[in-house]
Amino acid sequence: MLGVIATASATVLAAPAVGLLGYRQLKRTTNAERLRITTPNGIDESGFVRIGGIDQWVSIRGEDRDNPVILEILGGPGASNLVFIPRTRAWERHFTIVRWDMRGAGFTFAATGPAGQGEMSLDRLHDDALEVTEHVRNRLGAAKVLLVANSFGTVLGLRLARNHPELYAAYVGTDQNVVAGGRERSAYHALVARLRQADKKKQLAAVLAMGADKSAWSVEQQSQYNKLVLTTDPLSYDTMKTVVIRSLWFSPLHTLRGLRAYLKAMNFSESLAHEAVSVDEWAEGTTFRLPFFVFQGDGDVLTPPEPARRLFDDVTAPVKDFALIRNASHFASFRHPDQFLHLMLTKVRPTVTGTPITE
Repeated sequence: MLGVIATASATVLAAPAVGLLGYRQLKRTTNAERLRITTPNGIDESGFVRIGGIDQWVSIRGEDRDNPVILEILGGPGASNLVFIPRTRAWERHFTIVRWDMRGAGFTFAATGPAGQGEMSLDRLHDDALEVTEHVRNRLGAAKVLLVANSFGTVLGLRLARNHPELYAAYVGTDQNVVAGGRERSAYHALVARLRQADKKKQLAAVLAMGADKSAWSVEQQSQYNKLVLTTDPLSYDTMKTVVIRSLWFSPLHTLRGLRAYLKAMNFSESLAHEAVSVDEWAEGTTFRLPFFVFQGDGDVLTPPEPARRLFDDVTAPVKDFALIRNASHFASFRHPDQFLHLMLTKVRPTVTGTPITE
């Protein structure tokens, strides 16, 4: 994933055209105006919180503090979701959204660089997430928070939901990763098929040489694989250009230097993805003592819906539901924030609050 973002972003960041930079500033100003929260019971605060022995950036936004609280677990690894705030502004009418730049990501990484991130491991992130959860519960007076995880973040999200139902009102996974201890290889085989059909001999040879066993890949091979998956599928590549890159380029929160730090953070955090290849969701447990939801892009080729559905089918939970987001690749909730919000309002919020709501 980093390879796709870096390639497209590098072109834009290197562009010297005054007109391009002027247009960027105009869009950033417009987006900043859209983000203003002026409701009497609203909240818009962000800053560093001492988590796990280091300062980590936490953003809390919403139009009504009495709404259910969402804690987002970002993907990447190391890809801050703060760039997507303008796209998800409508969510803040119905939820208070906490976006946390975990160690190795976003503003947390930018503040102190690689030397200031401390231990980088899934166990450390799990413990950090629990500290963030306690901070949010205390700050907002929430007994429980909604756990919404996307992409790589779902690896961590499943562990949090499985281990701590006393803290979380429900689990929502989107771009749901299914590793299955290395047994899940459908995305790899689909990539091989696409490369064969397109007669991409060089790329095909590289992918076949890597083999389907991700545990044997280097960090560089993992990055190369993600880049090929996303660039060989038209819908995914369009999403990278029109959703991810545009969100980065027009983010009102990020300067040009901030965008460079954003990319460096993803590069720094790539080792976490390598650690995650041994995760086995079934071995860790498919019993969840909280409502369990998976909302997956119907055209996601990086984390396909079929493995996510198989995991969902084996999950035991007091309430569970699975839905597809139409015409969506990876980054499904950010490509179609309206569809994702509809699912959150019709399936998740009533389960958590006990009352229906209209959009």
